[in-house]
Amino acid sequence: MAHLRSRRRAALAVPAALALTATLGFLPGVASAAERTAPATAAADGPSLAYVVNTRTDHRTTATVEKAIARAGGTVVTTYEKIGVIVVHSAATDFAERIRAVRGVQSAGATRTAPLTAAGTTDEGAVQRLTAAEAKRTAARGAEGAEPLEADQWDLRAIGADKAARIDPGSRGVTVAVIDTGVDDTHPDLAPNFSAAQSANCVGGKADTSEGAWRPYDPAEDYHGTHVAGEIAAARNGVGVAGVAPGVKVAGIKVSDPDNGLFYPENVVCAFVFAADHGVEITNNSYYVDPWLYNCLDDPDQRAIVDAVNRAQLYAQKKGTLNVASAGNSNHDLDSDAIVDDTSPDDSTAVTRTIDPHTCFDVPTQLPGVVTVSATGVKGAKSYYSTYGRGVVDVAAPGGDKYQIPDTPSANGRILSTLPGGEYGFLQGTSMASPHVAGVAALLKSTHPHAGPAQLQALLKAQADAKACPSEPYDGDGDGVVDATCEGGPRANGFYGAGVVNALKAVK
Repeated sequence: MAHLRSRRRAALAVPAALALTATLGFLPGVASAAERTAPATAAADGPSLAYVVNTRTDHRTTATVEKAIARAGGTVVTTYEKIGVIVVHSAATDFAERIRAVRGVQSAGATRTAPLTAAGTTDEGAVQRLTAAEAKRTAARGAEGAEPLEADQWDLRAIGADKAARIDPGSRGVTVAVIDTGVDDTHPDLAPNFSAAQSANCVGGKADTSEGAWRPYDPAEDYHGTHVAGEIAAARNGVGVAGVAPGVKVAGIKVSDPDNGLFYPENVVCAFVFAADHGVEITNNSYYVDPWLYNCLDDPDQRAIVDAVNRAQLYAQKKGTLNVASAGNSNHDLDSDAIVDDTSPDDSTAVTRTIDPHTCFDVPTQLPGVVTVSATGVKGAKSYYSTYGRGVVDVAAPGGDKYQIPDTPSANGRILSTLPGGEYGFLQGTSMASPHVAGVAALLKSTHPHAGPAQLQALLKAQADAKACPSEPYDGDGDGVVDATCEGGPRANGFYGAGVVNALKAVK
């Protein structure tokens, strides 16, 4: 996935109503208080859908709501009582309407628009696999002491990660969990640093920790998570490439649906809770929660999705986990008055709608406390595809850009990293920028082991290299048309946020 439908979430100014709170229940329009479900008039059966039901977090409420779910024609898949999220399957066409009327339910809605059995395909972007000839040429130009393919890793040099590794490659006491399509832990560059004990398959909303459950379903197609993992923590072991933080541990939490590759909300809720409960210090989120590119609070289903995922990621923060997410690959301005979204829902028939990015959110990127990352190319300029927004983007990092060509053996402006089956390849996207930031955050956590999520985010911004808006009109693809407008000063602007992260500063 050229950035797997990429996380284009940006740390946009989040309305006070979404501020660090475990629930959206007090927002206008959230169904509140009727006593219980209406008498059980049999509803027509429709397609079986998944739902999230968000409640108060006391045990009595949970028990009451679970009984009401059964009466309304639903089946509980799993309950996260500590955050008040219940994952439900139901074929009753009036399930959501009835359950929203139950006392203690604060929001509820379908997490998809297509039946649970629906299958489809996902555009994961065009990976460019490194050929044997290219690998040989790259190795021949390698510097002494560098990894065999490191000459093609312009991105490491751009943020000083090559120099940082000589000082401190990161601590084995820090783990970055890759919430993604799965990670091939058998890859020779990942095996030395992989943490199976902190890995799982969260598809369906319930964690499966059986051996290898975290691996990609189809290594030929589901390469995205393995690529991301390598960018973070590929070992400096004389094989292949190096990661930004080659001394830390990396885990894989698989959340992509096996039928269509989508990242449904219940899977992501499971992933954040699992990471938090298993001592993960940092999560990387290079995706957006499907099926909506933007979830609007005036829609009860989309509102419930925002509520459920927000509860889970806030729970992770409170347990000490920093969540890092990609801003997205749509070249959207997340601080604008309106954005046209013609891609949602992506699990059925998309419709064209105009949304306000201040009330319709890319999840998890635009959730409070999440570090939102934009992408740059080898020239240091915003990548032509990268979503942006003043007050939204926190920091920037190399994500690759096919129009910005480096002087490297392969002359490829994308990012080189690991692929399943021991292979290597190039990808571009804010999906690739986010793991660079997660890697730098891991180095910061190694250097400042007692720093919490808010402190780590402050350090990322303070140590980033300030980068001003371009002085000339921005034409990222060189076609003579202005593609985006950057607003703000060198320490806080829509293209780069506080600046481009710096791995070398993180270890000094």
